[in-house]
Parts: sequence; C-alpha cells; structure tokens
Amino acid sequence: MTDLFSADPIDSDTARPLADQLRPRSLDEVIGQTHLLGPDGTLRRMIASGRLGSLILWGPPGTGKTTVARLLADQIGYRFEQISAVFSGVADLKKVFEKARFERLSGHKTLLFVDEIHRFNRAQQDGFLPVMEDGTVVLVGATTENPSFELNAALLSRSQVLRFESLSLEDLALLVERAEELTGEALPLNEEARATLLTLADGDGRALLGLVEEVLASAKPGEVLDGQALLTVVQRRAPIYDKAQDGHYNLISALHKTVRGSDPDAALYYFARMLDAGEDPLFLARRLIRMAVEDIGLADPQALPQAVAGRDAYQMLGSPEGELALAQVVVYLALAPKSNAVYTAFKGATSVAKATGSPMPPMVILNAPTKLMKGSGYGEGYQYDHDTPEGFSGQEYFPEKIGRQKFYEPVERGFEREYRKRIEYFERLRAEKRGGGE
Repeated sequence: MTDLFSADPIDSDTARPLADQLRPRSLDEVIGQTHLLGPDGTLRRMIASGRLGSLILWGPPGTGKTTVARLLADQIGYRFEQISAVFSGVADLKKVFEKARFERLSGHKTLLFVDEIHRFNRAQQDGFLPVMEDGTVVLVGATTENPSFELNAALLSRSQVLRFESLSLEDLALLVERAEELTGEALPLNEEARATLLTLADGDGRALLGLVEEVLASAKPGEVLDGQALLTVVQRRAPIYDKAQDGHYNLISALHKTVRGSDPDAALYYFARMLDAGEDPLFLARRLIRMAVEDIGLADPQALPQAVAGRDAYQMLGSPEGELALAQVVVYLALAPKSNAVYTAFKGATSVAKATGSPMPPMVILNAPTKLMKGSGYGEGYQYDHDTPEGFSGQEYFPEKIGRQKFYEPVERGFEREYRKRIEYFERLRAEKRGGGE
C-alpha cells in the first residue's frame, strides 16, 4: 500500500525510480487498503456521498498515504496542494492558505495534504483550525505516529482518522509482478529468495521496489540468487522500528499479553522481534520483572527470582550470550500459573488508603518509647504473637475508623492455593479467639 502502482508503463524514462513509474493513476490501481478503498470501504462511501471531510491518514511508511490523498483530490475535483511538516513553517502555511482562499473565490476547492503532520508543534497544528472550519481547505494529514499522542485534541475532533495497514505478503507479491511487467525482466531469484525479498520489505511497498531495483542492478547475467545471496546483495536493512514511538509500544504490549496468555512460542517471537529491531535488552528485562509480579505473583513465587536472575545474567554476559537468559525467563513466565491477586490487592489497598486519609492505627500496636506515651495508652494490651501456642494472637490491626478490610484474594492456581489455605486457617483462628464468628 504504497505509492501504488499501475501495471502499465507510465513512460520510458528508466532513470525514474520504480516507485514513481508505478504510481497509480486511479484508486482502482491502488494495492491493498481494501478496508478503505474496497466497494464498501470508508473512502469509497465518502466519494459516493460527494462529501469529503478532513482526514488523518495514519499508518507505516510506504502504505500509499500520499498517493491516496492525491487520487482523492482528482476523484472529487479538488485542487491538490502538498506540503511537508519537515520542511515547512508558519510562513509557508500562510502562503498556502492565502492561495486556497483566492482559489475559493473562483469556485475551486483545495485539498491540502500535509505529510508528517505530527512534526508540526501544537501551536502550528492549531493554525489549521480556522481554515478547516471556514471551508478554505479540506485537510488531509499523513502520519506514521499514533495521532492520539502526537496531534492536538482540537485537530483530531475535526478530522476522521483512517488507519492504513502494512502491505500483506500477497500485496507485495502483486507489486513485484507489476514491477517485472513494467521492466520486462523477471527477478533473478529462486523461490526461497523471492519469499525472503517480500519479508525484507516489512510491509513497505516503496522499500520493496527499492530492493527490486537493487537486485536488478546487482545480479550478474544468468545468475539466480538464493536467499543468502540476496541478503548479501541488498545488505538486509533492519526492520522499521522506532523505540520511542508506536511500534515500540505495540510490540511490548504484544509481548506482555502473550506471556499473560501463557503462549511461550508467541512470546518468544515478539521478544526476538524486539531484539532484532535494536531494543535495549535491559528494557525487556525490566518489563519481564514487571510481568512476574503483575501477572504471576505468588501463584509461582519463583517467577520474580527467575526474572531478576535473568536480568543479572544478561548484565554479566552481555549480548548476545545474555539474551538467552532473558529468553529463558520469557518461556518460564509464559508457562507459569497466572494470578494478579497481589496486583489487585495492592490497588485496592492504595485506593482505601487514599480515600480514608490518615486514621490512627490501633493504640495496642503502637510502641511507647517514652513514659508519656506509655501513660497515654500506647501499646497497652498488645499480645506478642510468639507467646501464643499458635504464634497468632488474632488482634485487630486496622484503624477503628475504617474497620477490617479484605484486599488479597488468592486464586485457585499454582502456589496461591497454599496461601488460600493459610488465609482461611488464620480467619478461623481469629474468629475463635474473638469468641466465635466474624
């Protein structure tokens, strides 16, 4: 779903990049994005209604955002203006707005396409609001970043966000076929190498066409490349992944949920993807420690020591040897019995603590380091648990103001079954020592 790609040669200028030569000339030629451009797609419905509102096109690079914006303008008869937030400032925006106002007087509507709109600061984003509201322009912004984090709420409220998806392997295969038809050359790749080529594109049509050009330029006459030879030729690029942005959060979320879902294979896959993309292994180690306490807790008391030991092993061994220790932790946590009982109990205790202020603990459990405090009743009547036959006095420890609370509810999984038995034992003993019944 990139700048997608007509099967017909646009001209014979072979100096132009393939992505430019294969640029679609109608929405029907766009590869992918069927949820937007199919017969019942969102954009098709907009075009059919004759009304086009402001849009934010959100998706990875090379998925056709620029091409679709340009073709939308052609489809509905709007002027197309394009600027990039990387190279434009306030002065450039004012010129575009003035031109759009002038054209509007002549009955011409303007579709303003803003590439990388997230790179404009908040004040610059606010500058679009008046021209959107008075109809001077229909704004179509493109961004690779999550609009919820990067765009003003006011701008988002006036726009519809459309999600562009990475090209599937089937889409990429079709794109290669179009490139071969245009160039009149079959790629000198065996079946394995062809599959590898599609994988290397990482869902990016423009990147795929760049790889195709590299292969055509590098292969010797009569040579057929296998997978390893292809990697040598194209000097395999790293997967697209920005540790500060959306891909980072998506993958760590996937890793966490697959561990929680007790799927060690899927968890290892996402763990490996993040390492391959250059993620800091110590960040992953910290998140694994968090998973051990949030999703496993006391259902397996060894989960936290395992996670901490994995981190320590990585710090001792470094990469790549230490990564195996973290992989072991991933598998251990995925297969451990799951419980968020401690996590839930802590949240409940925190909520009650915030809601009840600072009530005085029972005087019976307060120390009396001075005569004055002892005379005031501090510690009076305290029973030393170790002096009882059961090692349990059954005293009340909650402040009288809030009464007895129950936060921790062990699950019937893993070692927490034993904790449930212990809680029930102490509850019975407490009731007996208070004269029966609670």
